[in-house]
Amino acid sequence: MTNLVSPQPQIGLMEFARLVIDTLEQAEIDYMVAGALAVAAWAEARSTQDVDVVINLPIEQMRRLSIELEKRKMLVPADVMLDLYLDAQADLPINAIHLSTGYKAELFFVRPADAYRVLAFSRRLRVDLGAPLGEVYVHAPEDLILNKLRYFQISEQPKHVRDIASILVALRDQLDHAYIAEWAERFGVTALWNEAQRRAALL
Repeated sequence: MTNLVSPQPQIGLMEFARLVIDTLEQAEIDYMVAGALAVAAWAEARSTQDVDVVINLPIEQMRRLSIELEKRKMLVPADVMLDLYLDAQADLPINAIHLSTGYKAELFFVRPADAYRVLAFSRRLRVDLGAPLGEVYVHAPEDLILNKLRYFQISEQPKHVRDIASILVALRDQLDHAYIAEWAERFGVTALWNEAQRRAALL
């Protein structure tokens, strides 16, 4: 019997992440890696199924990004990007699903009205994550902690607490604790921040 399903090249999540970064760089889109992959830049890596990236995507660049994604088997029309961008209140990412593997990249917008995300984006750092990713821009560890605190407040998913604790244990006094405390107070997550520090001190 003839096999009607064409074999698809198998790549790992890190190779897919590199593919996403290559796409953004080819489209000349500024970015920073977020989520679990960013945690791996500063502390213990954990498993994940998605690639989270924050992007500074001008409207006039959306069509070019759509074309570059399509070249790499990720289909996101430019008008879909625009609709997501204009719905600032929902803050939904572009979901770019790789047709060959099913891996997903979530691309979050930097919007001028979001003062904190603009600040966090300006604080991104270039870090070598080793092969196959190499040198990429990632969240600064303080901003990664703050985002994890906010996500935990919303979802109560324990992975965020574990990620924060691993960063605290790895970096300890290298972190700008005053910066974290200031923004934690603004976001109303000071109690969560204090508890995260207490847990990390026990590790």
